[in-house]
Amino acid sequence: MSSNVGQNYPYSTETEQERARRVEATVAANKGLREKIQAESLGLESGDRWWVWKCPNAGCRGLIHSAGYARNAHAVYALCDTCGNTYLR
Repeated sequence: MSSNVGQNYPYSTETEQERARRVEATVAANKGLREKIQAESLGLESGDRWWVWKCPNAGCRGLIHSAGYARNAHAVYALCDTCGNTYLR
């Protein structure tokens, strides 16, 4: 199994409130991230629980949280709460 396939397995789940709080804290801590998310994604529908993934960035111990749906791909637009990078899941 390639590492790309392994990285796509969810690590855990979180409630809608946890997800929203972590995304907002990450956006507030990273200048320009809000604008990037707005330009590259659409909003999420409300849900009870959302998947959380480990950040694949070398050396980063952060978690990736759903922040929207990608505008140009059939994927969840997600961001790391530690390094601020965005990913498609």
